[in-house]
Amino acid sequence: MLPEEGEPLPRRKKVDREALNAPLMRIPGMRVEVVRALLDLGIREAYELVGRSPEVLAEEAAARPAPPPPFSLLPYLRLAVYYAEHDPPEPALLRPAAWS
Repeated sequence: MLPEEGEPLPRRKKVDREALNAPLMRIPGMRVEVVRALLDLGIREAYELVGRSPEVLAEEAAARPAPPPPFSLLPYLRLAVYYAEHDPPEPALLRPAAWS
């Protein structure tokens, strides 16, 4: 439906292209908001998560001025660290629900 003459056009949803194209998006079950939080912390690749504490990463992400996502980051961060540290990972553990 087109707006009436003189009405502003509806805004498009903002897309985080950097996060969508980041190598971290290759982690199964990963969400764009989590990748954005990791990018903001300076983490660009999955190997950089090896040996990191998901709890500390969640605290660091919460301390940033960006608005928090509408869901808990911790299960996703646990999944990401697990994925980085295990080759091959267990398929049953590649879902955020397994880390809640």
